[in-house]
Amino acid sequence: MEVPVIKINMFVMMGIVVAVIYFGQWLRNKLPVLKKYCIPSAVVGGTLFAILTCVLYMTGICQFEWENQSIMNNFFYNIFFAASGMAASLALLKKGGKLVLIFTGLAWLLAILQNALALGVGTAMGMNPLTALMAGSTPLTGGHGNAASFGPIAAEMGGTGAVEVAVAAATFGLISGCLIGGPIGRSIIRKKHLDQGYQEDREETLAEKAAHLFNGTECRNAWFMLIVACGIGQILLEIRKIVLPGLNMPIHVMCMLAGIIIRLIMDKTGKGSDEFYEVIDNVGEISLALFVSLSIITMKLWQLIDLALPLLTILFLQLILIYLFVRFITFNACGRDYDAAIIAVGHTGFGLGAVPVSMATMTSVCDQYYYSKLAYFVVPLIGGFISNITNAATITFFMNIAQGMLH
Repeated sequence: MEVPVIKINMFVMMGIVVAVIYFGQWLRNKLPVLKKYCIPSAVVGGTLFAILTCVLYMTGICQFEWENQSIMNNFFYNIFFAASGMAASLALLKKGGKLVLIFTGLAWLLAILQNALALGVGTAMGMNPLTALMAGSTPLTGGHGNAASFGPIAAEMGGTGAVEVAVAAATFGLISGCLIGGPIGRSIIRKKHLDQGYQEDREETLAEKAAHLFNGTECRNAWFMLIVACGIGQILLEIRKIVLPGLNMPIHVMCMLAGIIIRLIMDKTGKGSDEFYEVIDNVGEISLALFVSLSIITMKLWQLIDLALPLLTILFLQLILIYLFVRFITFNACGRDYDAAIIAVGHTGFGLGAVPVSMATMTSVCDQYYYSKLAYFVVPLIGGFISNITNAATITFFMNIAQGMLH
């Protein structure tokens, strides 16, 4: 039976996105357990809306087609990364240098373990090795982007159903990353008593954050600088294509780099102010909430329903792997302090789905405790850029192994 399609206009879509965030905030206030375990408002409301659309599809009532979804996603995604770059002062860059190297190694190691687990368990349960591999670091550390890139390649190499498995596993990872990142961070912070000495403040609502965005000159300058950063990011991307055509570096990484450059220039010339950077942070946080909400409400959860037992087994084992990894390896290797706990939360996010999941869960935890500038610099840099390179190399290596196992 063909399910009727309802086309959702771009402005209606964005209205739904904001309504979903507000609904998530309302639920967090009504159900303190959600706030206690640091589940972001965008995730709470977005997941419930995605469940509703899944029910509508499964009952044959309707399915939604979202106008200009990718355009709006890219806009808010890039604004968020530009804001992340502008949060990186020179002092922070110097302090985070060592952690960048450590976290790069950790991200690479996790990707290797994810692929080894997927390939080992999948083949032991009778799955096609290439298809089983699509439940490893391709959809998890790589997210939907890598699933769409490597899934067709695996299918061409002989992995039957590789594309469908990769996309479904990426969706599973996105949801689970949103749900478990906050509780993991809270558990580490409480168990290690890393919350001692902080002043618990009332969490600022989205409306209150938005009110700060319309406060005179600093507001105007912040918005202008972020848009300029995105423009510079696009120019840097075009230069990269000419100078380094073989290097795959996405636009959001260039926007982050542009933000870093602008911040360094402003620090050097003394043009920035605390109020300016506060607006930058708020714009970035709201852009992140809009991106996460939009990503979740447009997910097709019914793709998860057809997952076979072997695939579900692999994915649940991946959850256990990442919990053990971030809890006992990432946290310890990154310093065993509060910054390390927030980095562990971020590693959970992009280790299971995408950097925006990292940032959303990190923000939710930091809202309950306090901000970690170091984590907000290291996690998006590795998850949004360096890990893309190391993960691609890892995936290629394991795909060659899996193809050899077919013969």
